[in-house]
Amino acid sequence: MISKRHRAAAALALGSALLVSACGGGAGGSVDAAATAPVVTTTVVEPSPWRDRIQALGTTQANESVVITAKVSETVRRVNFDSGDRVKEGELLVDLSGNTQLAALEEARAAYEEADRLFERQQDLAGRRLVSESVLDTQRAQRDSARARMRQIQAQLGDRAITAPFDGVLGLRQVSPGSLVTPGTPIANLDDVSTIKLDFAVPELNLGQVAVGQDIAARSAAFPELEFTGTVTSLDSRVDPVTRAVTVRAEFPNPDGVLRPGMLMSVDLLQPVREVLAIPELALVQIGRESSVFRVNGDETVTQVPVETGARRRGEVEIVDGLAAGDRIVVEGTNKLRSGIRIAVAPVEATPAQDTAPAAAAGIPAAAP
Repeated sequence: MISKRHRAAAALALGSALLVSACGGGAGGSVDAAATAPVVTTTVVEPSPWRDRIQALGTTQANESVVITAKVSETVRRVNFDSGDRVKEGELLVDLSGNTQLAALEEARAAYEEADRLFERQQDLAGRRLVSESVLDTQRAQRDSARARMRQIQAQLGDRAITAPFDGVLGLRQVSPGSLVTPGTPIANLDDVSTIKLDFAVPELNLGQVAVGQDIAARSAAFPELEFTGTVTSLDSRVDPVTRAVTVRAEFPNPDGVLRPGMLMSVDLLQPVREVLAIPELALVQIGRESSVFRVNGDETVTQVPVETGARRRGEVEIVDGLAAGDRIVVEGTNKLRSGIRIAVAPVEATPAQDTAPAAAAGIPAAAP
């Protein structure tokens, strides 16, 4: 004997089966089509600003650089700097002068002053016709000779007082008091690093895209978080016949002294901004050398159209030909598409700032994704 519970369960199962059968017979075609349409994401192609970059590697140089050396053979009397010091133009770095040169200068100065006094006295007497002109000329020659001798010794002493030729930073000190130096003996390097020069090679093919005044952006592996910006100041007058490249020089400020001469830097030579049609790189279908995208038609079907690509940057590719502004293309889901197939666009998750309730209440249709 069948219980009431079993009869109720059987009736419920029969009712569910009849309901499913009725629904399938009324709208079976549309349900199946919606279930099989691939879900994709789309975007509208619109012009956007694009800035091309020519990439290169460069080496930094100081704005001014010199090796401080001695001009005479002499013993170092005093060293007035230490390694790494910042110095001003004209500041005394090394003193090579000895007592012999100082005494010779005093003797020459005294001889000049005496000759000058005698000349003035003879000139006064000549004015009163008490001495002849020949005597006055002889005294004038003696005075000039004494002055030349004094200036000669002053120049010799100047060679023994080594000073900074410009403002800058000194390198490692290579002499000590008491050292014997000769002409050409290196004392220290002096670099002006307030401005850094950056030399880099650009292929001959890109020579027409380089001009004085262009912007550059440079990075160093030593400071990966910093970007240094500057401008192109000059181009070499010749193209290297071996490498087929031209050397370009750019300059940028270095007020904190972070960069030093001799560093390797990656360079981006920035081109003028232009308007292009750019699409997400994910939307591009690449088969061998052929590129294409899926364009969405008005009836939500897609057509695979060939395109010609141009420059690329992170996550985007320039479309030179094949698309027009306003075209809607598939971005994600291209691997399951073919021309003529109908698509279902994935819904965009609404955020509080993009709440569509006020627009719906006002009767404004929501924008298509």
